[in-house]
Amino acid sequence: MPTLDPGQLAIREMQEDEEQMILELLKDGFKDTENRLILYVLTRPLALLLLAVVSSGLRFLLNSFVAALLGPVLLCLLALKLLLRRSPDLGGLWAYYRSGRRGLWVAVYDGDDVCGCVALEPRLQGVPRTAELRRLAVSRWYRRSGVGRRLLAFLEAQARAQGYERVVLYTAVVAKAAVSLFESSGYRPTGGRSWLGYIILQEFSKEL
Repeated sequence: MPTLDPGQLAIREMQEDEEQMILELLKDGFKDTENRLILYVLTRPLALLLLAVVSSGLRFLLNSFVAALLGPVLLCLLALKLLLRRSPDLGGLWAYYRSGRRGLWVAVYDGDDVCGCVALEPRLQGVPRTAELRRLAVSRWYRRSGVGRRLLAFLEAQARAQGYERVVLYTAVVAKAAVSLFESSGYRPTGGRSWLGYIILQEFSKEL
């Protein structure tokens, strides 16, 4: 974990020539979360039981024990990857493609080292006026150094300046560092998305 000089860390709008760099940063963060979340889902007791039942059934139809064992697992992996990438709450990389560069800020250290990004998106319905935190990502080399906390505080300030009264966000339950950051910054769990009865995406909110 690098030791940062807070005075050397600035946050500004993303520049056009930084787009590919930010895209790679988002891709890295999404793949890391995606893989850990899939492992978490597949190792839940109910998921293991269902995979065992399906594998046992396939053994009567297939001559290969390996195919009967690995087939259901591979199909589940493919289905979960497709599901997560279509999720509006977790697929930050794909949301970035759809919305372009609007409302996206980057954290820059020592003048030119881009080390993180964050975006703010309005929720068109609901009272109080609510904004959603999207695409908060920090480069591997700068994690646990305060960059994420600075980006979060910056986004909240932007939301207040634009008249929003609340910020909501979704994060995977396996993203322990992110969950700890949000909880220590005053965010409280307000719901989530579940699979087979297990929460996989936790919703947090904070009144501004």
